[in-house]
Amino acid sequence: MTFTAPVKLDDCRRHGAGSGAELFLVEGDSAAGSVKLVRDAATQAVLPMQGKPLNAAKASPDRVAAYPLYRALVQAMGAGDGPTFDLSRARYERVILLMDADVDGIHCAALMCLYFYRRMWPLLEQRRVAIAHAPLAVILSETDDSRRYVYDETEYRDTAQALRAEGHALQVVRYRGLAGLELGTLAATCVRPATRVLHPLGRPDADAMLRVLGRGEPQPTLF
Repeated sequence: MTFTAPVKLDDCRRHGAGSGAELFLVEGDSAAGSVKLVRDAATQAVLPMQGKPLNAAKASPDRVAAYPLYRALVQAMGAGDGPTFDLSRARYERVILLMDADVDGIHCAALMCLYFYRRMWPLLEQRRVAIAHAPLAVILSETDDSRRYVYDETEYRDTAQALRAEGHALQVVRYRGLAGLELGTLAATCVRPATRVLHPLGRPDADAMLRVLGRGEPQPTLF
């Protein structure tokens, strides 16, 4: 069967079971462009998304099926969706949500999780959807030239206090979204498997998001 790629998909070269192929869903064209520069083109594909995704827990199945981002995702995955989704046909083994480290980014990731819950449940069931955590800031020690990435305000405060107590002179660089990350930082913290920080999503995450963004209590999936 001939594969027709979505317009904005920057595909990888290897696909299917055992390939290690990953699809990055990246918030914004600018950040997606940066990911393309540092990804492994053999196994990492990139699909940008703009704005807040449609809430698949509240919208009708017809609206969800017609939504441009979801249509592109179904096309890229090559495994159908809803009752016809077949994990064995998936072109990628994992989907990674890469969003800004802010409230809007968290909201986008939650909405995408609801989509997978409703339309590609086996991916969540096998924990093949994950959020890549972009750092909030980097703490640079002028004392020993080390750098420590921090991912939220609590970690920033605790790390900075501990280092200052040890006598470190510090410089702090706060990032303004994914597009503001240096390419080396983006690669190390979000893209490169050996060093990035991932949070795999599963049924408990989707249930929690349904309570906040859905119609109250968790509803049955389509599978």
